[in-house]
Amino acid sequence: MHACAAAALALAALQPWTTAHAQAAGSASAAPTARIAGSTLGRDLRSGDWIVAVVNTELVTQVELQQRLERAEAELRRAGGSKPDEQTVRQQVLDSLIDERVLITYARELGAKVDEAELDRAVANIAAQNQLSVAQLRERLRADGMDEPRFRSNLRDQLLVERVREREVAARIRISDAEIDTLIDEWKIKGAAQAPINIAQILISLPENASAAELARAQARVDAVLARLRAGEAFERVARELSDDPKKDSGGALGLRTPDRLPDLFVDAVRPLQPGQLAPAAVRSGAGLHVLKLVERQDSAAFRVTQTHARHILLRVSEADQAEAVLRRMADLRTQIDSGRRSFEAVAREVSEDGSAESGGDLGWTDPGTFVPEFEQAMDRLGTGTVSAPVRTRFGVHLIRVDERRDVTPEPKAIREQARNQLRERKYEQAYLDWVKELRLRAYVELRETPQ
Repeated sequence: MHACAAAALALAALQPWTTAHAQAAGSASAAPTARIAGSTLGRDLRSGDWIVAVVNTELVTQVELQQRLERAEAELRRAGGSKPDEQTVRQQVLDSLIDERVLITYARELGAKVDEAELDRAVANIAAQNQLSVAQLRERLRADGMDEPRFRSNLRDQLLVERVREREVAARIRISDAEIDTLIDEWKIKGAAQAPINIAQILISLPENASAAELARAQARVDAVLARLRAGEAFERVARELSDDPKKDSGGALGLRTPDRLPDLFVDAVRPLQPGQLAPAAVRSGAGLHVLKLVERQDSAAFRVTQTHARHILLRVSEADQAEAVLRRMADLRTQIDSGRRSFEAVAREVSEDGSAESGGDLGWTDPGTFVPEFEQAMDRLGTGTVSAPVRTRFGVHLIRVDERRDVTPEPKAIREQARNQLRERKYEQAYLDWVKELRLRAYVELRETPQ
């Protein structure tokens, strides 16, 4: 393995952007390139390798470009479908490598820091993902011509980029009060539509293919029911006497249910009613004719939210081929946790590459909309005390455990913050691409000719 390939081992495990992100950003970054001959920048290049591009103070080499091309072509084959022409693929891969160098040099310039403990965890995780001990990883690096300090420096760069990316992209996203108000109004409408209601019914049975005579007799019974109810007789008494519903002893009440657990024709019939009012006419279903009364409509549940207290373990990953190794490792860790051989908290402290590692992966109590959608959807499906299958997000691969849940009515300030978080997530992708494009436009990029 060439020294660049050893560096790529670090990049593959810790790049903060996905391959799709990098290629999309590269395609979007149609920046003019500067060409200055006689650059004195250099690194030790082995025979058969040469510099393809100089990016600020970093190099992109032919060997590295070729390795990325091979991986990109393998991904295209796995995905199937039509394949772009070779020159297009090469340009996209080169652009993604240039963008990576732009981000790395920018992160260094800002002076962000990564402590040694975080770096040690990253090294241990890369070793485990490649089914090596840390000592064996060091031996592999030496055999491939890369010393450990350079390897750790590459890892540090990738961690710095992720830290800077989250801060810089978040700062670019602007959310107006009007946008927040609009989203909250949407929540109110949706909440009102899903507010639980209690409907009572009196059923007059009628065959689905009833004759005209049968329909007339059923309608006469409905008219008799409505007459008694309009005269002030209690719905419950009339239901017990005249309803054909097997549950008529309860007075016809169906109990509080959300609209999605009721027949649409029932929900539509009582929508304009106030509690205590009768539907003006019976509605017909396959079972017969239904006389309906709205017993109760609960207040909108739009801002009654379920908070979750969860923990997670994070391993960072980027390239598709490295992702498979990380997913396998996470599945093995989940098996160890589920079997009781290791505790979730202990694994989090040992391997997690998130700031929550020291607290055993504890994320505290969070409102809906706090996390990226893929994470939140997986978390919401979990029962209390259960551990998720490996979950992929833009940050890497996670294991999630839900410790507790509670229903709360958040304060207005918290509701607005929840709306702001959701809007920020919607805008994140475009903000990221715009940020990379701007950095690329400001960067010094020199493309080198292929040696003859």
